[in-house]
Amino acid sequence: QVQLVESGGGLVQAGGSLRLSCAASGRTFSWYHMGWFRRAPGKEREFVAVISWTGGSTYYADSVVGRFTISRDNDNNTAYLQMNSLKPEDTALYYCAADRRDYGLTTVAYEYDYWGQGTQVTVSS
Repeated sequence: QVQLVESGGGLVQAGGSLRLSCAASGRTFSWYHMGWFRRAPGKEREFVAVISWTGGSTYYADSVVGRFTISRDNDNNTAYLQMNSLKPEDTALYYCAADRRDYGLTTVAYEYDYWGQGTQVTVSS
C-alpha cells in the first residue's frame, strides 16, 4: 500500500503560480512513477503530467506544456507540480497518483494503483 497526501492548493489570480506537493508513505516511493491528474467542475478527470521513478523522464498534457513542471525527491518521498502562468481553466481538484510498472509511462488514470484525496486549485480571472 502507498498513501498519498496532496497539499499546496489554493486561490490564485490568473498569471500566478502554485506549487503542489504529494507526500507518499508506505512502500518504497522510488518504485513508482508519479502522475498528476485534475478534475474540473462538470468535467471528467484528465491527465496533467507524469514523471518516471528515477525522475529522468517526464510527459505533459498539451494544455500545460511550458507552464507546469513535474519533479520528485525520492529521498523525501515527495512529488511536486510547479504551476506557473495559471489560467482560469486550470481551476480543478488536483490529484497525485502512483503507478507501479516496469516499463513506460502512462497517461491513463485507471492504470494507476494509488491515489490521493486531492487539493483544490482555483484561478480567478
